Amino acid sequence: MMADRLHKTANLFARMWRDYLHPYWARILLALFFLVIEGSTLGVLSWMLKPLFDRVFVGGDTNAIWWVGGVIFVLFLIRAATFVINRSLMTSVSLAVSTKMQTDMLRHIMTLDSSFFQSNPPGALIERVQGDSIAVQGVWSTFISGAGRDAVSLVALFGVAIAVDPGWTLAALIGAPLLILPTVLVQRYIRRKMRQNRVNASQRATRLDEVLHGINAVKLNRMEEYQADRFALIVDRIRQGQIKMSAIGATVPALVDIVTGLGFIGVLALGGAEVTRGERTVGDFMSFFTAMALAFQPLRRLGSLAGTWQIAAASLERIYQVLDLRPSITSGTRTAPPPDTTIRLDDVRLSYDSHPVLNGLSFTAEAGKTTALVGPSGAGKSTVFNLLTRMIDPESGAITLGGVALRDFDLATLRDQFSTVSQDAALFDETLRENMLLGHDRDDAALRRATEAAHVAEFTDALPQGLNTPAGPRGSALSGGQRQRVAIARAILR
Repeated sequence: MMADRLHKTANLFARMWRDYLHPYWARILLALFFLVIEGSTLGVLSWMLKPLFDRVFVGGDTNAIWWVGGVIFVLFLIRAATFVINRSLMTSVSLAVSTKMQTDMLRHIMTLDSSFFQSNPPGALIERVQGDSIAVQGVWSTFISGAGRDAVSLVALFGVAIAVDPGWTLAALIGAPLLILPTVLVQRYIRRKMRQNRVNASQRATRLDEVLHGINAVKLNRMEEYQADRFALIVDRIRQGQIKMSAIGATVPALVDIVTGLGFIGVLALGGAEVTRGERTVGDFMSFFTAMALAFQPLRRLGSLAGTWQIAAASLERIYQVLDLRPSITSGTRTAPPPDTTIRLDDVRLSYDSHPVLNGLSFTAEAGKTTALVGPSGAGKSTVFNLLTRMIDPESGAITLGGVALRDFDLATLRDQFSTVSQDAALFDETLRENMLLGHDRDDAALRRATEAAHVAEFTDALPQGLNTPAGPRGSALSGGQRQRVAIARAILR
């Protein structure tokens, strides 16, 4: 089971490399070059302590002070410069990857069927696009810049330790096997808790989205305390989960401390006796001791990366769960507009959750004439429109536009044939002009004709910014009637 989990995690990160990181391989390779230099400096630094103690402190060679000190100072200069370069390179990569991931997520989500959005509220999707991608954002920078640098440092430092005395090195690592089982258990726990925390974060975003967009209903129904209490329960679950993850995640670094302490005792017992007997020099011991002391922090950081890896894996898993979804409503191949706009429905049937909505509906809406669908709420009027624009497809029956089956049309071509004005006009937090143009190019004369026909000009001409006036979130800067007029002008332009 553990092997399957590791294989699944490896596949996730392999996909991330292929889909997002591969274009930046040269930048990553350059960062690795500077990383190796930076990590190696600690090994050289510990090695330089041997001549410092043997030739200067014990041997009394004052001339050696300057060249040993100069080498150590140059090492710190190199370390500082390579750190800045490496951090800049990896930050640019991680931000570029996160930006593309968020854009790809949104672009893909907008292609999915309407049923997807019925089971996934906006707040949860915002958390997927933003929260999960940010959680993944720093993982490669952390692993390449952080784990990579620490791994190189450990190789260099243990290389120095082995060069000084392999026996002392084995004594220092005597407790290392004790870390294996706790690390495995910690990774499993953190991944499980992180999945739950991401779900809780989605619920938090959903609750915020619903409260803030429904603030008038909250106030009018005096639901402030009720909504605040519901929100408090969610954030409290997140708080408790993060505390538990933090406590469990600290277990491995804490065990590293214990293992390191055992190693130091072993080295002191073995190496101290040899130095006092004159078998090894003070410089040998100090070089070895410094190498092991400098290895202490990299070991602790690498121990804590078990949790970081699992946090990123949980978020990456959630991202690919969405990216792997495919819409059931796909485009046809016909890109030419229909010969006319006659609409025909023939024995169309559709049910929602086994509840029949349309039961053999047939009618013809002839081109050039007005056809109205009248009926009580829930009779299926909106469903017919959703069928015509292929927001949903019928279970059976035929629908044609200009004698051409709707399934044969390219979706963009089909939807270009419709203009809509809904009861709840959907406006964006953009200018009135942008809300009417919707990203399409129209000349000023066409825009003016539409605003006059929809009576939008009656109130925009009096505004200081005119059509460049912001509509506000969901059109909140306008009255209900004004929002309707903007929606009508938008429909006329289409």
